[in-house]
Amino acid sequence: MDTAAPRHTDRLTYRDAVLDDVPVLVELVQSAYRGDASRGGWTTEADLLQGQRTDPAGVEAVITTPGSRLMVVERDGGIVACCQLEHRGEAAYFGMFAVRPELQGAGLGRRIIAEAERRVRELWDVREMHMTVISVREELIAWYERRGYRRTGRTSPFPYGDERFGVPQRDDLEFELLVKELV
Repeated sequence: MDTAAPRHTDRLTYRDAVLDDVPVLVELVQSAYRGDASRGGWTTEADLLQGQRTDPAGVEAVITTPGSRLMVVERDGGIVACCQLEHRGEAAYFGMFAVRPELQGAGLGRRIIAEAERRVRELWDVREMHMTVISVREELIAWYERRGYRRTGRTSPFPYGDERFGVPQRDDLEFELLVKELV
């Protein structure tokens, strides 16, 4: 079993999610990306997509799938952020990254992604971190580029018609693969 012990860093605690966390994590991810609450931060997708960002079944799958984990970030006993880490051979996949909207822009994201990169190197000895971002999210992609990720130009289609991923407000959405070498 490859579970990591909680790690404490400057008032932030990192741990693997458990099934009891699912309701809080669904709300967190939703609040960071969709609806009016998401407009309190800078990562909102509210103008691109309406509806849900994830659901309990999706979060449960990340927690229970072998080779996958949902890293929970706590501050003062409350969940403030999360991200999905999935082992994919020589690479790890980074997804479902959410920080409470009222805490965005304060440097938490930078610290969390650095911890995620450290953790996947330690757990799985991977050489790259992969993620997909909606290609029209230029500000978000620029943020990841400042963290060392590079655009690959490789895209995959947005799942139009599958409301589990939201209701698109435009017809030009697709995902672009971003990659960072972990040295």
